[in-house]
Amino acid sequence: MPLRIAVVLKDRCQPKKCQVECVKFCPRVRGGEKTVVVGERGKPTISEELCVGCGICVHKCPFSAVKIIGLPSELKEDLAHQYGENAFRLFRLPTPKPGETVGLLGPNGIGKTTVLGILSGQLVPNLGDFLSKPSWDASIERFAGTELQDYLRRIRDGKLVCSLKPQYVDKLPAVHKGRVRELLKKVDPGGRMDEAAARLELEPVLGQSLSDLSGGELQRVAVAATMLKPADVYFFDEPSSYLDIHQRLKVARIIRSLSAEKRVVVVEHDLAALDFLADTVYLMYGSEGAYGVVGQPRSVRNGINTYLDGYMREENIRFRDRPIRFETKAPRDDWKGAVALEFPALYKRFAHFNLHTEPGRVRQGEVVGVVGPNATGKTTFVKMLAGELPPTRGKVSIKAKVSYKPQYIKMDFTGTVGDLLLSELGGMVEDLFFKAEVERPLTLKNLWEKQVQELSGGELQRVAIALALGRKDVDLYLVDEPSAYLDSNQRMEAANAIRRVMEKSGKAAFIVDHDIYFLDLVSDSIMVFQGTPSVEGRGEGPFDMRTGMNRFLKSVGITFRRDADTKRPRINKLDSRLDREQKERGEYYYSE
Repeated sequence: MPLRIAVVLKDRCQPKKCQVECVKFCPRVRGGEKTVVVGERGKPTISEELCVGCGICVHKCPFSAVKIIGLPSELKEDLAHQYGENAFRLFRLPTPKPGETVGLLGPNGIGKTTVLGILSGQLVPNLGDFLSKPSWDASIERFAGTELQDYLRRIRDGKLVCSLKPQYVDKLPAVHKGRVRELLKKVDPGGRMDEAAARLELEPVLGQSLSDLSGGELQRVAVAATMLKPADVYFFDEPSSYLDIHQRLKVARIIRSLSAEKRVVVVEHDLAALDFLADTVYLMYGSEGAYGVVGQPRSVRNGINTYLDGYMREENIRFRDRPIRFETKAPRDDWKGAVALEFPALYKRFAHFNLHTEPGRVRQGEVVGVVGPNATGKTTFVKMLAGELPPTRGKVSIKAKVSYKPQYIKMDFTGTVGDLLLSELGGMVEDLFFKAEVERPLTLKNLWEKQVQELSGGELQRVAIALALGRKDVDLYLVDEPSAYLDSNQRMEAANAIRRVMEKSGKAAFIVDHDIYFLDLVSDSIMVFQGTPSVEGRGEGPFDMRTGMNRFLKSVGITFRRDADTKRPRINKLDSRLDREQKERGEYYYSE
């Protein structure tokens, strides 16, 4: 008999706005059984023992707040933690190993942070018994005969010290007041602060207050604070957020150096960075807010390829409708479409920063990826094209209508996501193409009744992308860092959505991002920014993909090869044979 779980998503359930359809339409309730009853705060509670899995309540709920899911009965013995009745549950746990970096890969909302909480000792797993006080002893007994048993025993006995980098580094200033130097000194009994600051390029901000730092600077401070703590196990939750490619590789090398003697566990959505730093990957699948399952350990190459394919052969589990495919873009002649935009050489002067960009042009239907280090002028350039920032010298004459998604999203709208989309896009929300190619891949349906002011970072990002892509009569799309806050799957879906909208509309777009996989999927050509961060920036291009990425990666000092099976970009190990050969040939992005 399959395992059936019933989940009520409390953040979606709105009993004051519905007719309690989950109770009224349940056939078992109509037959006199208390299968669904109204409980705490007027919200329903579903008896999993009495539920027959008909799914009527799932389809009748106007807010998609109910999930009834059938799982293999074997998973019942693998239940590691459950937050409450009709609440999220986690099945299985990964095992951190000495001298190895373990990666966790999967969508948001399926338990990766819960896994880190258990493995770091901050959360005691209850094995599904949420009514009793959880005990480490019960978990240790459950995992008898495995490496995980010894690990959990040592966590219980305090023989393993853990250091955890949190996911949301933007909350750091609210937790730790004062300057960067003071924070790092608190966690640095070994006197290694100066070395860590040098490796992470933090010397210029050591005297600054945490509240004055950018997202990228906060991320590097959090990584430094985590690695400076003397520990046996290090946990890094999304260490690449806010960082450019150069900084991501620096952080990845530091994390790998820790794993030489320690246990390291990393949650990462940038697949190129994860491929570079992890030795073993655990894929996680499930349903957002309902359940998560930790898969079997895989080598990093096999794990990422399996993730892109969407099918786990050993477990016979398909977790994505279609595989994600990459295409090798060979060098091509100039784009054949009509010119959508020509821009002259531009110059922008600030008090402490200057930006120069070369003249260029973009054709209709062309998607231009914009790459370069942080603080070299990418966002400034896009703002000048959008008309939000006047150039100091040069003039952008755009007769076309522009749709702009800014890097930092702030929405003062009061109301639901549905109200926002209707007010901004009007009848476009009913357009079949919009529904199929924007709303569905960005999974906006579940956000329709959610208040805009209550959206998480990833939810807000998806709404902002939909708004940018859904505006009518647009000739040029400017999308700044659309992958921020999105998990790996959401990034791939967003890239495909942008790609399909441009192909159908024949319009042009500039996409600023740091995720190589995202840019590889979405871009036809590349614009490259270089210079000295926060001092001076130079923008060149657009170039064809091969030329542009070669120019950029040469400045970073890394090379990519193509995976033989999936054609995805893979970072070569520094000074490996392939790395040296490609650098000699000047081929930093394509290995023929």
